[in-house]
Amino acid sequence: MRIAVIGGGPGGLYFAYLWKKRHPDAEIDLFEQNAAGATWGFGVVFSEQALEFLRADDPETVDAITPQMESWKNITLNLRGESVEIEGVGFSSIGRLALLQILQQRVRSVGIAPRFDTSVQSVDQLQGYDLIVAADGLNSLVRRSFENAFGASVSQSTNKFAWYGTTKTFATLSQTFVATDRGSFNAHHYRYARDMSTFLVECDAATWDAYGFAGKSIEQSQAICEDVFAATLDGHRLISNKSVWRNFPWIWNERWSHGNMVLIGDALHSAHFSIGSGTRLAIEDAIALTKALEAEGDIAAALVRYESERKPIVKKLVTAARTSADWYEHFPEHMKLDLMDFAYSYITRSGRIDDARLRAMSPAFMARYEAARAHPGRASHDRDH
Repeated sequence: MRIAVIGGGPGGLYFAYLWKKRHPDAEIDLFEQNAAGATWGFGVVFSEQALEFLRADDPETVDAITPQMESWKNITLNLRGESVEIEGVGFSSIGRLALLQILQQRVRSVGIAPRFDTSVQSVDQLQGYDLIVAADGLNSLVRRSFENAFGASVSQSTNKFAWYGTTKTFATLSQTFVATDRGSFNAHHYRYARDMSTFLVECDAATWDAYGFAGKSIEQSQAICEDVFAATLDGHRLISNKSVWRNFPWIWNERWSHGNMVLIGDALHSAHFSIGSGTRLAIEDAIALTKALEAEGDIAAALVRYESERKPIVKKLVTAARTSADWYEHFPEHMKLDLMDFAYSYITRSGRIDDARLRAMSPAFMARYEAARAHPGRASHDRDH
């Protein structure tokens, strides 16, 4: 079988590696428009057991990635100079470039030579392939070329965000919420290496307008964010890598394939960064597509199986991601709550965690929360809502 993979992100790389490893006779060409060492962003985060979902099928890749990961078992929320930890919510992270380099090595190890600095301008360039795997991200050429056929929908959240890094390292995945005289900001920050952290700054549209960010350069925006989060950064600078303000794009496709073309990863669906599942979803798509192709005698039937088996799983997670994102769309309102009520609102925002589950995974937090509810003290005086 001749397969073209468009896109050298985690999903495209992993599919190419997995298929070639299991089918050495297959001919696979992987096209990536950027250079091998190029990436935007900083660290990527995985929820829960990181890559343990891979261990049964591919322990070698897990063993290659895990030593470069940073892990922790709790979340820290910072509001008005107060902090609360919610234990039992595990995450792991790794630098995006480090992850790509490991997966590039895996691809080369099975005899694939990725074609970097190679932009596919039209699917007409890919005549003669039995299967075209579109792993070409949020701005997927394949999806945009056949939007109606895929039943594609693209929309955007109203919040603005900019993705920075910093040499300040943090003990856990943390969220810091800051109110200023012109609006409210939130930072999602976590270490992804011993000496580096991701520092994603978010604000609502009203705050973005009040600061005049539309007319600010990358450097000017960075300086404002450094000032807003000066206490959190503790003397460290923010580091930019194409750190422009963006709105989060919501991607969904009702149909996952068209002819011999199939979508995976961000080309197919997007999940808000607040639930830390985008990279995992892309890798799981690659696994699901591989298994569907192996289970069916022909490609058309395999693509139907891939969608029918995978779609309900993805839909459930994307629904939770949208609910989580909606909480962030209104985070300045939530900031008016007392610390413990705010933390409870945060941790239950996606609808996937109820009180019983919280008591089981975060007993210390729940004890503190229920004590605050039972005995509203000094910290729980009434606020204007």
